[in-house]
Amino acid sequence: MIMIGAVADDFTGGTDVAVFFRRSGLRTIIVFGPPEAGAELPEHDALVVALKTRTIDPDKAVAESLAAAAWLRNSGADQIFFKYCSTFDSTPAGNIGPVADALADDLGAGIAVVVPASPAHGRTQYLGHLFVHQQLLSDSPMRHHPLTPMTNPRVAEVMASQTDRPVALIALPIVRAGAAAIRAELDRLQADGARYAVVDAVDDTDLTQIGHACLGDRLVTGAAGLAGGLGAALTAGATLTADEADPVGDVPTAVLAGSCSARTLEQIAHLQRSQPSFRLDAVVTPDDEALAEDALRFYDQQPRGSAPLIYSSLPPAELQAVQQALGGGRAAAILEGAMGLIARGLIARGVRRLIVAGGETSGSVVSALGVDGGLIGEEAAPGVPWIFTTDHNPMALLLKSGNFGEPSMLTDATHAGQTSRVDAHA
Repeated sequence: MIMIGAVADDFTGGTDVAVFFRRSGLRTIIVFGPPEAGAELPEHDALVVALKTRTIDPDKAVAESLAAAAWLRNSGADQIFFKYCSTFDSTPAGNIGPVADALADDLGAGIAVVVPASPAHGRTQYLGHLFVHQQLLSDSPMRHHPLTPMTNPRVAEVMASQTDRPVALIALPIVRAGAAAIRAELDRLQADGARYAVVDAVDDTDLTQIGHACLGDRLVTGAAGLAGGLGAALTAGATLTADEADPVGDVPTAVLAGSCSARTLEQIAHLQRSQPSFRLDAVVTPDDEALAEDALRFYDQQPRGSAPLIYSSLPPAELQAVQQALGGGRAAAILEGAMGLIARGLIARGVRRLIVAGGETSGSVVSALGVDGGLIGEEAAPGVPWIFTTDHNPMALLLKSGNFGEPSMLTDATHAGQTSRVDAHA
């Protein structure tokens, strides 16, 4: 069996791709952040390195991605999968194109597929146009994303703006003709000079055919849906029959939310009906340490059995006002720094189940806590699994990408550890 190594450009994306591999029956390990050389790993079929490179400087993103790929290859990976968001989150400067170019050069890869479609998440691509449910990407809430607004649904054009290498399209009729037809078209396009092929997909069968077609490629790129297609191709559709038992159980729980996506805002509103909440206001308190102290003081005042919410998420107009007042970069730095400090404070107060909404927020929390990986558990929503650390005092993490989950998802997730809250001063 081919051993797959995935480089994900954010932490929630890493958990997402890990869960798709695992559903296919692949033994999957996830590692957060740049991995340590010489780390001992259990037996595995898929190994995921979750980085935080989606919105950083392109040169730094390239360096970290190349280092992760080298570690994966040294760990036995035959194929490298560069995983990005199913909404192709990026800017004209990158980072999808620059990272893909660097990986292709490093691996000596030929043509690489570009497959953002992930039907399980409502992301499909038809004739090169990316859809979010029934909306074109450019009409979806992603057009208002504060860091990577997506206003062009034509994936090949977006990719071409980030690379000087030829980008082609493999449209749905060829995909529906099956894996052999896809492979033949990839080979033809490569002979004609193309280095990337944006491939249509509207359902999981399409992704499985794409997976079969590119199993032997050194480099593939795409969203989590493609991980499912590759896994299905490798295992002939085998799936796990059971999830690992939850080793954490009924423990104190808290929720941290930093995503400003429309879905996360819905989930926050739903959770606020049943749980106390505190908003981080960086304009009033433009200091990460002071914000964290205020939030932890709020937490200390909440009753046993609650699962308090601490959030910085705002609708587009209010977010724009914050960015105008502080500057986008400064506002993000203050809030992400505060979230990391809050996460540490919550763990010190006995929280052992932490629910986090937003890719950047998840990265800040995981980094602040020094979590280096864990076991993939049951999914709270498609592509959003519980992750259980493996130290002597394990904790449960749920890292949710901004747009994922039903409106009740955060509320439902708190039910796993809503009781047994420890006294803040115990």
